Amino acid sequence: MSDLISYHDFEKVDMRVGKIIDVEDFPKAKKPAYKLTIDFGPEIGIKRSSAQITKLYKKEDLIGRQVIAVVNFPPKKIADFTSEVLVLGVNDEEGNVVLLSTERNAKLGEKVY
Repeated sequence: MSDLISYHDFEKVDMRVGKIIDVEDFPKAKKPAYKLTIDFGPEIGIKRSSAQITKLYKKEDLIGRQVIAVVNFPPKKIADFTSEVLVLGVNDEEGNVVLLSTERNAKLGEKVY
């Protein structure tokens, strides 16, 4: 088990629901990845992220999909791209990233508790 954190520490991580509205190839990334454009609703707006999800997801299948992302990390430069949010996922048995998402459509920008 990993180190325990307080609930106060957990509250500092701002995880929100977003909807992927655009997907581009990212040939300059070291590992195969997509550039995602994600709508988090009016409060947070449109943000971009790089995601290494090319093994399990086709670009056209990602459009309109809701995802969970951390929106309060500082931007991270990846090659010539600035990733503004961290899209969350877990590894499957082969080590491929499986996206975390909502079971049903949720309000964009809704906070994860």
